[in-house]
Amino acid sequence: MSKNDKKTTNKERTKGEKGPEIPVRRKPIQTHQQEHPQHGQGFCVWFTGLSGSGKSTTAEALIPMLHECGRTVTFLDGDIVRTHLSKGLGFSREDRDTNILRIGFVAAEIVRHGGAVVSAAISPYRTTRDQVRKMVGADQFIEVYVNTPISICEQRDVKGLYARARRGEVAGFTGIDDPYEAPLNPEILLDTVKGNIKQNAVKILKYLERHGFICPAG
Repeated sequence: MSKNDKKTTNKERTKGEKGPEIPVRRKPIQTHQQEHPQHGQGFCVWFTGLSGSGKSTTAEALIPMLHECGRTVTFLDGDIVRTHLSKGLGFSREDRDTNILRIGFVAAEIVRHGGAVVSAAISPYRTTRDQVRKMVGADQFIEVYVNTPISICEQRDVKGLYARARRGEVAGFTGIDDPYEAPLNPEILLDTVKGNIKQNAVKILKYLERHGFICPAG
């Protein structure tokens, strides 16, 4: 059979005959809703409170619990950020705001890419915290107010900063001669006098579980 005959035969077959049907695998339609629709999405746990209130201590207890739930966590500690990202800034209101907004920007970028952030900074001004909430996203920002009385914070102050501020040796110290504006409606309110560190960390963990940001460990 010549090449032309073969071409003619192929054309006739194409026009007049149906070839064998090739089965197509179709993905089943997912009709069920996820039990935890936000699981795996980014979120930011934002600790705020006076110096010595227990922000970093509670954060450091929370982070291993989040690891057990399968989440990788970025910890933005206020003191550490000031020595690196915000090196050179002072403690004027403008500099404080700049510091907090820098932390907020980093947190927002991590959350935007699906990461989990825990931040512990005094963040004394309500309007600045609200700006950070908008940057991160209101649905993914969990404000944790560590409501510890200043008298307790002073007792815990191993560096003696409160005493120095009361003697006038340190100016612009939050809670002494610079205001701390407590959150009006924080997602979580912690009492570090009645509740211990582990209890408070678990309280935050349960909140994240209820709102679908994490699945229970194990």
